[in-house]
Amino acid sequence: MQTQETIQPLKTKPIDCLHFIDGKYVPSQNEKTFLNINPATEEVLGKVAEGGKIEIDMAVAAASRAFVGPWRKMPSADRAKIIRRIGDIILERKDELAALESYDTGKPLWLSSSIDIPRAAYNFHFFADYMASLGTDAYQMDDVALNYSLRRPLGVIGLINPWNLPLLLLTWKVAPALAAGNTVVIKPAEWTPMTATILGEICQQAGVPDGVVNIVHGFGPDSAGSALTEHPDVKAISFTGETSTGKAIMAAASQTLKRLSYELGGKNPNIIFADSDLDEVIETTIKSSFINQGEVCLCGSRIYVERAAYDAFVEKFVAKTKQMVVGDPFDSSSKMGALISEEHYTRVLHYIELAKEEGGVIETGGRRPAHLEKGYFLEPTIITNVNSKCRVVKEEIFGPVVCIIPFDTEEEVVEKANDTHYGLSASIWTNDLRRAHRVAGQIEAGIIWVNTWFLRDLRTPFGGSKQSGVGREGGMHSFEFFSDLTNICIKL
Repeated sequence: MQTQETIQPLKTKPIDCLHFIDGKYVPSQNEKTFLNINPATEEVLGKVAEGGKIEIDMAVAAASRAFVGPWRKMPSADRAKIIRRIGDIILERKDELAALESYDTGKPLWLSSSIDIPRAAYNFHFFADYMASLGTDAYQMDDVALNYSLRRPLGVIGLINPWNLPLLLLTWKVAPALAAGNTVVIKPAEWTPMTATILGEICQQAGVPDGVVNIVHGFGPDSAGSALTEHPDVKAISFTGETSTGKAIMAAASQTLKRLSYELGGKNPNIIFADSDLDEVIETTIKSSFINQGEVCLCGSRIYVERAAYDAFVEKFVAKTKQMVVGDPFDSSSKMGALISEEHYTRVLHYIELAKEEGGVIETGGRRPAHLEKGYFLEPTIITNVNSKCRVVKEEIFGPVVCIIPFDTEEEVVEKANDTHYGLSASIWTNDLRRAHRVAGQIEAGIIWVNTWFLRDLRTPFGGSKQSGVGREGGMHSFEFFSDLTNICIKL
């Protein structure tokens, strides 16, 4: 859809994607490639080198050489300057990177420009500054002995990142891994390879030595992904993605006892009490339901509303949702773009049909917008008349689909919120301070927001409980994962 409001991506064109190994862009040894598809137009964006075991071996070998080279030995202040410079260059190239991100993901350009790319830069700025504040423990055993700890980098780290926030979530891992003195091998999501490819060039431009950052494109099972998780010289795997993939990585990594950090799926509750400010709730709930086409692991896809406010909430929320414009990612009026792929689009549509079979009522959405003939576009969808036994309430859909369910008591909604094998995040809306603390303390999730959503302090622990993750990221928690502690005991 072309309008006068269409944003020109500043001459940025899609790129073919090669591997970045030992400071050089290289094709696959067998010259094999796959196509990168624009989800908004269904057109080919370019070719992507398809890597496998050979390319992973080359990348790990390069990372191993670089680990014992200048990067590990570099003074932390010098390393911090380089890491900060990576963030600076990302901001200098913001328009280019934002356009590539929107081509790849189908998300609106305003979203890539205002959130994804600036936050990717901030990840480097944050960890460059944070590493200067790091300390370790020391314990004195009276006048007998003194214990103190040394923090050491692990070595070669494998980073596997998702397609929904490609550069943002990749830099969330790369920045602390580098700050801790490690080298990395990155396996980007096959659906979104472009900004990861550019990151290799940016790191080199910032002064990162060759071999410290390596990027191998490809697929997961029996390909680059499995080769990375199984490699004996890779000391740890940090993965963000779908829960079943995390289980497969855990099985593969167990053979070499790799350290693992997971941020996995979610089916997050949004709990709304009748005493909350309904207009504020709806304004934020629109974002927490449908931003990035609902393809955010933290989205509140189960909306529980206290019965006294239920009818008013549904009426206002449906009306607000109907105002959302779905369309061309480069059109400034578009609030939602396209889903990531035909495969995922079909999967989300299947859940909507399943909701109907389970007795659900589609209050709005559930279909392709009439004015869009191509692309994987879907209207924001609201479902009512479902319960905790329905699959659309229990399973992660990862699209612009939410279910609204009434509740009567605190005890009831806590039980419903916890009735899931996920435990990533939750939002609670109430003006009763005691209730806020009381309910928040009972929700089984790694991240809980009260009267807000997606408000992040990067020093705080980030991660999920139950099948939503293993471990925590952020601030000291990231450094704990990406480094090893040695205790030294000195007898006095």
